[in-house]
Amino acid sequence: MSKLPHACRGVRPPARLAVLIGVVIACCVANEPARAQSRTPAVAAAPFVSDRLSVEVVGQGPDVILVPGLASSREVWRATADRLKATHRVHLVQLAGFAGEPWAQGDGAFVQPEVQELARYIRQAGLDRPAVIGHSMGGLSGLLLAQQRPDLVGRLMTVDSLPFYSALFGPTATAESARPFADQAAAMILGADAATFRTQQEATAETLSRTPAERARIVAWSMASDRHAVASAMKDVMTTDARPGLAAMTTPVTALYASDADGGAPAAGADAIWGREYAALPGATLIRVDGSRHFIMADQPERFAELVDAFLAD
Repeated sequence: MSKLPHACRGVRPPARLAVLIGVVIACCVANEPARAQSRTPAVAAAPFVSDRLSVEVVGQGPDVILVPGLASSREVWRATADRLKATHRVHLVQLAGFAGEPWAQGDGAFVQPEVQELARYIRQAGLDRPAVIGHSMGGLSGLLLAQQRPDLVGRLMTVDSLPFYSALFGPTATAESARPFADQAAAMILGADAATFRTQQEATAETLSRTPAERARIVAWSMASDRHAVASAMKDVMTTDARPGLAAMTTPVTALYASDADGGAPAAGADAIWGREYAALPGATLIRVDGSRHFIMADQPERFAELVDAFLAD
């Protein structure tokens, strides 16, 4: 995601739009410390399935919810869940319509209903202010959840995620100015034939991860996703601006973002856009992860594990 400000600089909107589509498709509070929560059974509730999302629960300990990005599978978090499950109860979210998950909502709204369903899951499962970690669109969803229901979220980590994705068009972009391009993006997603879509995804995956195996997974997840779900999510992501709610947030937020001198985002540009877009959030912790593209958990797994552990231990 952080590559875009440089790729887009000086490019007219249609070209910018193609880059933005590719990036988002592939991915795209006074608080008790998590370690203070009481230990819980390995699986506290039956698997949760709704028409918006499903949740797999593994491990025991303080609760951590992992939310993937647009067109991604919960498997993006598998290594993290396998590592944490000895000390935490991990809730792996799978969003409907992505990576083979059924979709029955047509072309309706995507992000806000997902946020509401995450809130319902937290309440129904009886979770006590869990930590939430979201990648890309999953991070945006986490921000909205913390803004709308701060009583339900103990702390939030966003992973290469911005509070307004269309800010990648430039600092003057607004939800309204992005709307025509969001509509165009959705039309492009729905109109591409399978071969063209795969070619686009294979090219995009090169920019999203340094890791060949992860690139292959990104393409497979995109191809298995329902196009109507992807198009609906794309429109919502491009026109959802969480920045107005940042100043009033009380949930502690850690924002990781990627920098890669070898084909990714230069450090200075990444610092500039993440600093600008999160500027209104009180006490936000911004951490750049070098040697990584958008899928930080795959490109820098050891560094990512260290940062997750520090986030959960605070």
